[in-house]
Amino acid sequence: MKSQNINKMKKAMLILTTIVMSTIDADPLKAQSNVDNKQAAELLNTRIYPLKDGENGVKIQKVSYPNRLQINVVANLFLPPNYDITKKYAAIVVGHPFGGVKEQTSGLHAQKLAELGYVTLAYDASFHGESGGFPRHIEVPEIKVEDFSAAIDFLSNYPLVDKNRIGVLGVCASGGYSVSAAQIDHRIKALATVSMYDMGRARRQGLGDVMTYEQRMKTLDEIGEQRTKEFAGAKRKDINAIPEVLGENETENTKEFFDYYRTPRGNHPNSTTGYSFTSLAPMMNFFPFVQIETISPRPLLFIVGERAVSKYFSEDAYKKAAAPKELFVVPGASHVDLYDRPEYMKVSLKKIDAFFKQYLK
Repeated sequence: MKSQNINKMKKAMLILTTIVMSTIDADPLKAQSNVDNKQAAELLNTRIYPLKDGENGVKIQKVSYPNRLQINVVANLFLPPNYDITKKYAAIVVGHPFGGVKEQTSGLHAQKLAELGYVTLAYDASFHGESGGFPRHIEVPEIKVEDFSAAIDFLSNYPLVDKNRIGVLGVCASGGYSVSAAQIDHRIKALATVSMYDMGRARRQGLGDVMTYEQRMKTLDEIGEQRTKEFAGAKRKDINAIPEVLGENETENTKEFFDYYRTPRGNHPNSTTGYSFTSLAPMMNFFPFVQIETISPRPLLFIVGERAVSKYFSEDAYKKAAAPKELFVVPGASHVDLYDRPEYMKVSLKKIDAFFKQYLK
């Protein structure tokens, strides 16, 4: 019986044209990226992340697949402890914050959710991290949205996943992008966000809506001029979202992001937090909540910290969304606290787990 099940799994893997699978006894689920031999050998390395209190580990595998634009997306796939290759599991796609990578908070959330029994996927967005796409470190909202659908393409064809039980968790900017994705991709059966950012509104009006219309128009004029210069051969103008060194008069918000991205707490070499100046224009043109009510009757959960400077984004989305919906506030937490602080993640993860267990039955 065991031999028959493994043979069925091997046959199923042959249909996956976007990745190369290896098939070995009780663990036939390794994936190879489309890279050179040395990198491929590294990608085939599976690591065990130890769970607390001596419990079994979560298996993590590097996978890659193309999105609709044929950009190669690289992701970490997390398999639950003691997974059974004869079963189908609920799956959750986890998107990372603006300027982040899969090894940071999205990977942490993916790991913790895998511990709770889900198959999870944390990916690098196009143009960032290990994923493809050129030029590097640009922001294209449409492609950020597409990356969620591409992840669902992959999971829908993955042998351990029930394609009718796939949810999405968007952290920070990915929260806004995931809301947009859910409006057009009905394969997303349930959507949760953590510390959601509406990048369109943030770029049009500034954090806290402090930017005037005139300031926005001036910025758009400058973007047009910069594009003209770069086409003629000028050096690309980049913006560093998080400073390398804190100045004397930095805001509490900047200090909070600095503490995560520029210290051992959350720093990763692939997370530069930089992006092109001209990316501001397409971000300004991004309106993720315009059709948010069309996500219904699929459920929405917005999780936000009580002290988060971004709280109003989730409150606005909640008001515009149709039922079933819920706004869940984590007492005492800031925006970045929900990225990794154990005392706050303990609260948010319990809520996320209950939400997906209810709606990914």
